[in-house]
Amino acid sequence: MAFIDYYSVLGIAKNASEADIKKAYRKQARKYHPDVNPDDKTAEHKFKEVNEANEVLSDPEKRKKYDKYGKDWKHADQFEQAGASGGRRQRGQGNPGAGFGGEGYGGADYSDFFESMFGGSGGGFRQGGRSTKFKGQDFNAELQLSIHDAYQTRKQVLTVNGENIRLTIAAGIADGQTIKIKGKGAPGINGGPNGDLYIKFAIKNDTKFQREGDNLYSSEDLDLYTSMLGGELLADTFGGKVKLKVAPETQNGTKVRLKGKGFPVYKKEGEFGDLILTYSIKNPTNLTAEEKKLFEELQKLR
Repeated sequence: MAFIDYYSVLGIAKNASEADIKKAYRKQARKYHPDVNPDDKTAEHKFKEVNEANEVLSDPEKRKKYDKYGKDWKHADQFEQAGASGGRRQRGQGNPGAGFGGEGYGGADYSDFFESMFGGSGGGFRQGGRSTKFKGQDFNAELQLSIHDAYQTRKQVLTVNGENIRLTIAAGIADGQTIKIKGKGAPGINGGPNGDLYIKFAIKNDTKFQREGDNLYSSEDLDLYTSMLGGELLADTFGGKVKLKVAPETQNGTKVRLKGKGFPVYKKEGEFGDLILTYSIKNPTNLTAEEKKLFEELQKLR
């Protein structure tokens, strides 16, 4: 298997931080995404490499193994076990410098060591006459949705390594939520199972509503006269406007809970959270002389 420099793929330095990796991945994924480059095999290949690079470098443990073993990082545990026992055997044969490690091994490719120890390539090794199976590499991807998209169940087609994957996204999916699609990662090694595809959702909210779990929060302006005398108000909800009754002498900052007018509950069809409205009382401006006189009289009465 040819060596792929994942740092070069993402265009970052080896000492890049987790934030640098995430930022670089998003930039490259957008650039090479199949939806942006339809029928472009080169972009499709680059998109695959970008996902592979992110899958490894965004995981501290995998990144550590990759930095040490290069393309053979998946077999680091077996490599270290074999290296320890092999080093003891070779030292016992009068070769003290042949133990496992960069200097002791003379700078040779780690795959050469696998081949000499196990009679095979770095893709797998033989134990007791049989080939060991390895699960394929997992893929990670990010899917961006608007809050309106997340409000209703929708179907989406994703292209991963040239394969179209039909996905049903249940209403109520949360920002940052990750789902797993089994077997849609890289092929297994030596007949092992395929890896999985992990999709993380990024929900963009450009509305007046703030979402917390299944509940929505918003504010509604209320004029002074309605707040004092009571009346009706047409209030915005995510599904449209509703008519509300306002009690007399409603105070600024009063909260009203509208049952079932919030966000859909994930994978519970027909269930919704609540909408919590906060009244913001707006005082009149540009008063006429007559209006000022009336307020002065009211002030005397109070």
